[in-house]
Amino acid sequence: MKLDRLLAKHQSMGRNEARRRIIGGRVRVDGETVTSHDREIDRFTRVDMDGEVVREPERLLRILLHKPVGVVSATVDAEHTTVIDLIDDPDKHTLHIAGRLDRNTSGLVLLTNDGRWSKRLMNPEHKVDKVYLVETRDPIPDDAVEAFARGFYFHTEDLTTLPAELEILGERSARLTLHEGRYHQVKRMFHRIGNRVTALHRVSIGDIRLPENLKPGEWRFLK
Repeated sequence: MKLDRLLAKHQSMGRNEARRRIIGGRVRVDGETVTSHDREIDRFTRVDMDGEVVREPERLLRILLHKPVGVVSATVDAEHTTVIDLIDDPDKHTLHIAGRLDRNTSGLVLLTNDGRWSKRLMNPEHKVDKVYLVETRDPIPDDAVEAFARGFYFHTEDLTTLPAELEILGERSARLTLHEGRYHQVKRMFHRIGNRVTALHRVSIGDIRLPENLKPGEWRFLK
């Protein structure tokens, strides 16, 4: 919402009057004087005018969680423990999940009440890196590196996956970097080379890494 529109709504004035007050230096946003009437304001922003609060900000939550195997990426589930169940915070009911993992996958999950932030992270157009550690049933052949770099055609979606970086760490282990997030993508990609994923663990999303000292089931706030 634009700043002038917010003032007009909360102070029962016209937008022209709101703009005059903003240009006159009478409005502060998060403690700083603002003179641009088209400043974008979200619900986490404090707005004051003439020294009085126009709107208090809502509490912003961004949480990093180490999801254990067996926990589902859902807000409610009648049969299984959810990632929300692991969060001990009075406002956890406001959270949604940014970057789900299936029940048998462990690692980094992000939760937030900031829809714009999660959309920027998860939007396929932004190609945010997601890094996984993979263990497989069978040895990983050397030519798998080239196959993952070319991408795989998925008939059900009628698309070819973006080039992915596969680094072979051991006979049956690898580090995989994806730039998108398709349904069961990692498992489906390994299936295409005749292999099966036996363990999958996400270590990072973009520049947000899972801390090594954060145990499964533990969480912390992101700054």
